[in-house]
Formats: sequence, C-alpha cells, structure tokens
Amino acid sequence: MKTFLFASIAILIGLNLYAQDVKLPTPDRSGGKPLMEALNQRRSTRTFQEKELSLQQLSNLLWAANGFNRDDKRTAPTANNRQELELYVTTSKSLYFYDARNHLLKEVKKGDFRAETGTQDFVAIVPLNLIFVADMQKASGREYAYIGCGFVSQNIYLYAVSEGLGTVVRGSFDKERLHSLLELKPSQEVLLTQSVGYSR
Repeated sequence: MKTFLFASIAILIGLNLYAQDVKLPTPDRSGGKPLMEALNQRRSTRTFQEKELSLQQLSNLLWAANGFNRDDKRTAPTANNRQELELYVTTSKSLYFYDARNHLLKEVKKGDFRAETGTQDFVAIVPLNLIFVADMQKASGREYAYIGCGFVSQNIYLYAVSEGLGTVVRGSFDKERLHSLLELKPSQEVLLTQSVGYSR
C-alpha cells in the first residue's frame, strides 16, 4: 500500500512539473500574406486589446521569430551560426524560456510579470511580451549580437502583419531588473523587448 501511495505521489509531482512547460503545436509554415504586402503594411502598434493569442498563433510566432527551419539553422541568421540569441516570453500566466530546439515553452516563474518588461503602460495588458537575450560568450562580437536581434525583431513584425496582429519593438526597460527576473548568467545580456497582441 505504501509503495502504491509513493508511486502515485511521484506520478502526480511529475505531472505537475511537466504541466509547467507548454508543448507548442507544430508551427504552420504555409500561408500568410505575400512578402511585399506584409512589408507594405508593417508598422508599430502601441495600443492593444487584452485578447489572448491562441496557442497556434504563439507557436507560429515563436518559430517565425527564431525557430529552427533546418537541422542546425534558424529562421534568423547569426554571424558564424553562433545562435547566441534566445527568447523569453511573458504572458498573464507565467514567464517562459522558448526552447527553440524542442519548440517548447519552459516555465521560468509562475505569475504575471508583463509589467516588469518595460516602462510603457501597455506592456502590463498586452497578451505577449518577448525579451531578447544574447549570450555574449557565444556571439562573434557584441555588434553581431545586436544585428541578429534586429533580424529576429523584423521576423516578428512580418509574422504579426501576416496574422493581423500588432507589435512594437521596445528599448525602454530596466536591463538589470530583467536580468535578475530571468535569472540570467553573467555572460547573458538583455538586448531588446517586443510586445505582440491585437491592435485596439
């Protein structure tokens, strides 16, 4: 009886730990607006609805931003294929790390940390805030890390336009506060943030 009880508890603990992570659905790599149309409509949005994105939209967005489109290559280029840039995601429920290799959201902390990702009022209500983090030990150089960051941000802009979403890239945030919130290593640096949601 005791063995059964301990086994049951272990299974429940395991399920709870697993439930903290979010396995994203396979990204839909077809469709969307033609490139020239998306470029023509690209713009920054600073007023958002509180309407949540679907899990499929989140999956597509993160893959478009910096997912793997070949065995060891991503949708955004990096100098010497160093792949130093990673994404963190804040939603109303949790703070996550986007594990691009496994297309998985790994929970870092449970809770709503959206307001901590920037100084603008809308960051607290927009459904999704992305935090761009580079490991400078992996990067070919500091300037290349920032260039790679720009590629990822533009991917997000183009996906957002194609999906009928609004987005804005943001440089106004407390870098040290985010470093602490994300529990980053000394070699990791927050470079940029970006908000995504339905335009108001």
